[in-house]
Amino acid sequence: MGKGIVQKILEKHIVEGKWEPGKEIAIKVDQTLTQDATGTMAYLQFEAMGVSKVKTELSVSYVDHNTVQIGFENADDHKYLQSVAAKYGIIYSRAGNGICHQVHLERFGKPGKTLLGSDSHTPTGGGIGMVAIGAGGLDVAVAMAGGPFYLTCPKVIKVNLKGKLKPWCAAKDVVLKMLETFTTKGNVGCVFEYGGEGVKTLSVPERATITNMGAECGVTTSVFPSDETTKAFLKAQGRENDWSEMKADSDAQYFKEIDLDLSEIVPLAAYPHSPGNIKTVKELEGMDVDQVCLGSCTNSSYKDLMTVANIVKGHIAHPNVSFVIAPGSKQVLENIARDGGLTNLISAGARIAESACGFCIGNSQSPKTDAVSLRTSNRNFLGRSGTKSAQAYLVSPETAAAAVITGKMTDPRDLEKMGIKYPDVQMPEKFYIEDSMFIYPPENPEKIKIYRGPNIGDPPASLPMPDEIKGEVTIKVEDQITTDHIIPAGAKMKYRSNVPKYSEFLFEVVDSNFYDRAKKIKDSGKHNIFVAGLSYGQGSSREHAALCPMYMGTKAVIAKSFERIHTANLINFGIIPLTFKNESDYSKVDQGDDIEIPDIKTAIKNGGVLKVKNKTKGTEFEVEYNLSDRQREIILAGGTLAYMKEKAK
Repeated sequence: MGKGIVQKILEKHIVEGKWEPGKEIAIKVDQTLTQDATGTMAYLQFEAMGVSKVKTELSVSYVDHNTVQIGFENADDHKYLQSVAAKYGIIYSRAGNGICHQVHLERFGKPGKTLLGSDSHTPTGGGIGMVAIGAGGLDVAVAMAGGPFYLTCPKVIKVNLKGKLKPWCAAKDVVLKMLETFTTKGNVGCVFEYGGEGVKTLSVPERATITNMGAECGVTTSVFPSDETTKAFLKAQGRENDWSEMKADSDAQYFKEIDLDLSEIVPLAAYPHSPGNIKTVKELEGMDVDQVCLGSCTNSSYKDLMTVANIVKGHIAHPNVSFVIAPGSKQVLENIARDGGLTNLISAGARIAESACGFCIGNSQSPKTDAVSLRTSNRNFLGRSGTKSAQAYLVSPETAAAAVITGKMTDPRDLEKMGIKYPDVQMPEKFYIEDSMFIYPPENPEKIKIYRGPNIGDPPASLPMPDEIKGEVTIKVEDQITTDHIIPAGAKMKYRSNVPKYSEFLFEVVDSNFYDRAKKIKDSGKHNIFVAGLSYGQGSSREHAALCPMYMGTKAVIAKSFERIHTANLINFGIIPLTFKNESDYSKVDQGDDIEIPDIKTAIKNGGVLKVKNKTKGTEFEVEYNLSDRQREIILAGGTLAYMKEKAK
């Protein structure tokens, strides 16, 4: 029986277990990446492991999230990251060099390799045939220390592409169609593998857009073949020797297969407040638009920006539209400048932001009250833009450009009526490349002194699992609660290295009184317990959504279902993810209820049944836990760091 691309790559990297979808495996990690919002804690945890140097083939520390220097915290953390990189053999990408996923695709990604990143959009690397997976910072720290990465051997869904995109229809519309088809929940443990004749019609940036936003479906990663198009992209990057062919066998077997005709794709948009809320642009047209933000790791490539630059050439942004451009990398910015695109954008009234995440995570360019903001980024969660009342829509660069000109949600195909022809932007045969913003490790790392600003503290220690959990339901939330709901992105991420301070903002977008209530419960000696609906923990890999609850004395989250990365993060910090055996029991527990989970330590150790006693209501219900033997040991120890210390004895 033949094999697909995902199976071929993973089988070469498996160090524990075997290819058996649904079972836990451990893989060797070739490359890692971190970014500054998650990297500071990852490197603090790496330091705690006592390893003298990273053990991967390549590790890169990017500064791309909190680049706005308001207060000393971000600048201090960046200096810490730079010194840690020099000390431990890590390449450091300075602020201004670009967004980690765009830059890594350009300068370091290699077909056939495994990449683990402390950012949920690491699957961008699948655009060139990598198995690139987002994870919590602690998992990345373990990989840098030479440890394997554990995951569920995936069920691979083959997506057969046929046809070719029509003018004004884009890769962003393709992945929005995937979200319409698969939704944002129910895909945990799966991987998308793309194939078919339609693949060859898509450039590497288009493929990367599709793999990037596969994360919003909840899949582990998404992968395209590495073919002649990939080879041409790497050659244009001066990296032709990094190319290798990656393709599926003709008789490869898959968990499921679907067909997607690119010629039938139309302009789409994700409406507030989820990437899974899909409508055609035609259904939304005529809506007044206040802001257009072009960029983020999803749509900030040379091809994306040059396409928009050619569309808006000779036009001025509508008077009611704030038009913002965030190039994906310094390389993109330099190349569109050399080819005239930057002049077109500036002449059209674009505000040029840093080559960073910026508006996507809400740390700059927050829209006005009740604004309609069209964004080419990947998430439109409530409040993520920095303005809670804003309505953020996710669209393609083409749809974004149409709104810049008209001031309204406009199907970009209608621009033809205004005499604007669709620009046929070709990928350069050779990019202008200048890598001076990378700082490579020195020859004498032992001379490096690590810089620690006053905002940086040691990772808080988790306590072992108690014999029983006694606490209160601190909060009860609905379906599709994201990590942004749990702990905010944006400007408050400057406290990422100061867990006690960052914890003060837990669930603030949902309940402004949460912290005071949780602190009171913690101070009383009881546990904080969360209750949630379906797909709890969507979105960012930010492990602070588990780390801060752990600091506040949380030992259990009970939900209808969990997302992959957040599940791993909860386990890493000694919090057990429990699911209702009967989902109807969700309605039988309320915020403020006194809860007990007796004999939990014994049950976890022996694989016994867990029952939750609701002391307030005098009721009882059963919960389930899906833990491997390794995960049981981690939970009992109180988290991964404690588990590793025990194993080292």
